[in-house]
Parts: sequence; structure tokens; C-alpha cells
Amino acid sequence: MRTLATVMMLALGASAASGEVRTKVVEYKQGNTALEGFLAWDDAVQGRRPGVLIAPDWMGVGPFADGRAEQLAKLGYVAFCADIYGKDVRPTTPKEAGETAAIYKNDRPLTRARVNAALAVLRANPLVDPKRIAAIGYCFGGMVVLELARSGADLAGVVTFHGSLDTPTPGDAKNIRCKVLALQGGDDPFVGPDVVAAFEKEMRDAHVNWELVQYGGAVHSFTNPAAGNDNSKGAAYNAQADRRSWQAMKDFFAEIFK
Repeated sequence: MRTLATVMMLALGASAASGEVRTKVVEYKQGNTALEGFLAWDDAVQGRRPGVLIAPDWMGVGPFADGRAEQLAKLGYVAFCADIYGKDVRPTTPKEAGETAAIYKNDRPLTRARVNAALAVLRANPLVDPKRIAAIGYCFGGMVVLELARSGADLAGVVTFHGSLDTPTPGDAKNIRCKVLALQGGDDPFVGPDVVAAFEKEMRDAHVNWELVQYGGAVHSFTNPAAGNDNSKGAAYNAQADRRSWQAMKDFFAEIFK
């Protein structure tokens, strides 16, 4: 876990030598389903601070999302990785991840219930300012945080990184109460021009305060070093897009949390 987190921090020009970040596993429930998230915060920060909910990619809670949580803690936020799948559900292969993610992609009410349960945990944390909470998501997690926004959740903002933008209920965008930032690979074959156009129409029709940024030459999973560097596979790491999108998120947070 720490090795991957360190690689990502170095790729983004961040320091790996803080030593003040604390982490812990948090057990909670949605209905009768046991869930297990990952919390990170910096003990050096005093008082309540903004909270950031993280919806992981289709592999679920694990090294990549945990590493991002630690990076956010270094920026002064309380970060919580949401467990969408369940405590004992941790895919180990792309096939398993695809089959598990499909359950939630095809059941948006269940997805909303799971992510709202995680949001409640973060909001109840005594270190978090409940009026300053954002949600970010990667790939599958992009769909998750957009569904959180579409459910009418009280958020300051939502950020998707190479997220799944489609929805079976575009009319639900009228429930969105926060600003939306979508950071996409300009050459992402899994979220093509038709999907992007439909997302833009959804946002416009609902009069959402939204922004879409597309990074030329980047495909799916451009923030994840584990994706490799072969664009022909449709998913690959792109250091420039990773760095620029992280900066875009930080600028967005500076605006919504001011």
C-alpha cells in the first residue's frame, strides 16, 4: 500500500515525508450490509476542516484510493474512501471487478444508498466541517459520486476523474445542489463523444454549475500508474494529465471551500 502511495506522490511532485498523517479503517453499515472504509487526516491541522469523500475505481477500496486519501490529508482535508461493494467484497482481477461494478451500475438506487451511507460517516466525523464537503471519484467511482449528486446530497462540489458519466435518469440532474467538475481523457474509448455529449446536455438542461476538462492524448485511468503506459489498451497512465487534473481539483476545492 505505502509503495504505491509513494509512487503516486512522487509522480505528482508531493512529499512523502510528512509523518503527521493518520489513517484508520472504519467499519459502518448500509442497511444490513457491513462496509469498511479508509479514513485519513493530518493531526497537525487544528479544528474542523473540509471533508472529501472518495469513491474508488472498480477495484474498490484498496491501495490506489487509500493513497489518494493520504495525499488529500496532506493538503489539510479529512478524506474517507467509501466502500460501495461491502466489507468482504474485494475484487482481485479485472473480470471480478467488472462483474461487481456492473451490479451497481445497473442498480443506481443501491449505489446511491451505499455512497450516502459513506457520506453520513464523513459528515459525522468531529474533525469535519459538515458545510464543507466534496466528493471525488475515479472511473466507476465517477459514476458513484455523480449519482450522489443526482440524489440531492448536500455537497459543496463533485469531481470525477476519467469517470463514467452516463445515467439512466438524466432528469435527476435537477436534484444536483453543488458544482460539478468532470476531468476526462480526451481519447477515452470507454467514455466516448456520445456519452460526453449526453452528459453536457444533462448538465445544461438541469442548469447545473458544471465544468468539463478533456486532456488530449489521455485515455481511461490516466491517474493510475498501475494502468501502464499503452494507450492502445484504452486505459493507461498519463503523468501530465494526472498532474494537471490534480491541480484542477485543488483549484476547484479552493473555490468551493473558501
